[in-house]
Amino acid sequence: MEVNAIQQMLSRLRQVQEDLQQQVNAVAVETSAGGGMVTVKMNGQKQIVDLRIEPEVFASKDQEMLQDLVRAAVNEASRRVDEELASQMKNLAGGIPGIAGMKIPGLF
Repeated sequence: MEVNAIQQMLSRLRQVQEDLQQQVNAVAVETSAGGGMVTVKMNGQKQIVDLRIEPEVFASKDQEMLQDLVRAAVNEASRRVDEELASQMKNLAGGIPGIAGMKIPGLF
């Protein structure tokens, strides 16, 4: 490969990295469990930014059910963040020859 081509690819990779970081910062997903009894909002860094539990959950005093609902909502939010970031990464990498077909652990 020519030096110019490599430099151009590296420049494009840096731009993709910056774009991806902006995309990660912009990602926000919201999921719920138990028909909306527990709702979780999660950002692209997989940090929970909001957690809502409907008062009816406490009325039943069922600790195990609450734990299951929170676990389900958090796991679903995490899965959706992964899906969103993988989709965005594929879109960003599509502009770089040879990158779109690569399998990057944790991203696709």
